Amino acid sequence: MIALANTATGRDAAGALEPVVRPRLVSAITDALLVARRQLIHMRRIPMELVGYTAMPVMFVVLFRYVFAGAITVGGGVSYVNFLMAGIFVQSIAFSGPHTGITLAHDLQKGLIDRFRSLPMAPSAVLVGQTLADTFKAAISVVVMVGVGLAVGFRPGANLPEWLAAIGIMLLFTYAMSWLGATIALVVGTPESVDQILMTMLFPLTFASSAFVPVATMPGWLQGFTRHQPVSIVVNAVRALLLGQPVGNAGWQATVWCLAILLVAMPLALRLYHRTTSR
Repeated sequence: MIALANTATGRDAAGALEPVVRPRLVSAITDALLVARRQLIHMRRIPMELVGYTAMPVMFVVLFRYVFAGAITVGGGVSYVNFLMAGIFVQSIAFSGPHTGITLAHDLQKGLIDRFRSLPMAPSAVLVGQTLADTFKAAISVVVMVGVGLAVGFRPGANLPEWLAAIGIMLLFTYAMSWLGATIALVVGTPESVDQILMTMLFPLTFASSAFVPVATMPGWLQGFTRHQPVSIVVNAVRALLLGQPVGNAGWQATVWCLAILLVAMPLALRLYHRTTSR
């Protein structure tokens, strides 16, 4: 167990050891980073966890690239594999939410959260650390998928600033989805329920989006929803940036969606966590 504490050790004028109280914000950040480190050490000791993050997206890349690509035309002189990869990236990071929620629900069931409560640590550290760690894991999976995409013909046209902007949007979306997963876990309490609820939410959002097919090919009654839901907007922004195309309104709209999810999910999750752990 990694020790978490809100005090450090110093020496007085006589050379004796005495506790040094850290500022509350510094303490909260340090504790959250230690919790994140705990999660990443866990991943290093169990490599199959990283395989779970990357296996399904890689299968989707291969499946859509070699099974469906011949039947889907996107137009505009864009190859299907270039159209596809932004959707795969965003789908993959969207599913970081269930992972965060399931991990948190497992920790609640095992009593690990009660053990954290016995330590002099910031109350927010568990949630902030968990979401930071899952954002980092999702970033690793995107790096793996970029490599797979290049191997199957993905040819991005982005320059460095466009790559950085696309990565920034994806990381922000990942972090927002992780907080959404934590909120659901604190509401329903069990890993099985978290998985069922979030998968039920995310499958329609990812497949009824611009991730895999052009919106114009969908039925008219579905297009309005598809064009304005958050996954489509994030996909459109990331796709335009990676292909070196004009982003238009998609960039700021994607940022607003991510911040809106965070502004709702983060305080709600912290409040639910405080209520759950104070019983």
